[in-house]
Amino acid sequence: MYKSFLNILAVFHRDVTEQRLSFQDHPVLNDRYLLLTLIGKGGFSEVHKAFCLKEQRYVAVKVHQLNKEWKEEKKANYIKHALRECDILKTLDHPRIVRLFDVFEIDTDSFCTVLEYIEGNDIDFFLKQHKLIPEKEARSIMMQTVSALRYLNTDIKPPVIHYDLKPANILLGTGTSSGEIKITDFGLSKQMTEDTYDPEHGMELTSQGAGTYWYLPPEVFVTSGPNPPKISSKVDVWSLGCIFYQCLYGKKPYGHNMSQAAILEHQTILNAKEVQFPARPQVSNEAKLFIRRCLTYNARDRPDVIQLAEDEYLRSYPKRSATNSSARTAQLLINDSSN
Repeated sequence: MYKSFLNILAVFHRDVTEQRLSFQDHPVLNDRYLLLTLIGKGGFSEVHKAFCLKEQRYVAVKVHQLNKEWKEEKKANYIKHALRECDILKTLDHPRIVRLFDVFEIDTDSFCTVLEYIEGNDIDFFLKQHKLIPEKEARSIMMQTVSALRYLNTDIKPPVIHYDLKPANILLGTGTSSGEIKITDFGLSKQMTEDTYDPEHGMELTSQGAGTYWYLPPEVFVTSGPNPPKISSKVDVWSLGCIFYQCLYGKKPYGHNMSQAAILEHQTILNAKEVQFPARPQVSNEAKLFIRRCLTYNARDRPDVIQLAEDEYLRSYPKRSATNSSARTAQLLINDSSN
């Protein structure tokens, strides 16, 4: 399908047992993307820093690999999620969302998506290095993330639920907690089309069991009853509460140090009716109240993304003698509020 197809295969070494691709000698994909360094691995994908020879810019090339031994149903499901991410990302244009530039096939079992390259690491990496993020910087991250989510719910038609918000999917553009952020990974996102979404009750969750359990709300774990659970943007609001809590306290509010299997077995999230705050570090009462609102157990009583964007804790900004760094952050938040 592509002129460089045979050359690509010659430099690829497939490790079937790990279901990943390993690249050598800096191959050029699709006649334009020069692979430079491996920057991340997932269960069925690798992400490489690359250089676009045509546009003369750095990009992130995500190589999606399918195991040939998979059943066709599993292949189709994986491709469906990957292509959904592509379809959604192609329509998005917001300073707090990673841009998608290109999609192309390598062979029948692998394909690539080309994304905006972000120099910094994600919040998950930052927390592993620094344990905590001070409240002022953590609130900045929340405000920027809410700005992106509001865009997904007001400017995009039909609106989008990210559904997989977590520290690993929020990138720190400068590598520090006080800089600009971008959200990424829309592989599990849901579009609230008119035929599937009820404004009063939400839309049916057709992919129950997917996602990262520490950051998902109780309603997605409900298995009783004849019908699938109903979800809305309130799923992302719960996720934000979990992320903010983890930034401030260095641990997850529910299921910390538990496996996903244990969370299901013990019904940890289904029983997450009250959030507990450690005595240290010291956090403002306003921040705690904001977290409680995000982690409201009953989805009916929890604010949605649009309501959260109007939350007083996010909209107010303390008047302090600012350093150059904090002044830059304040200006960033003001700019986001106008988006």
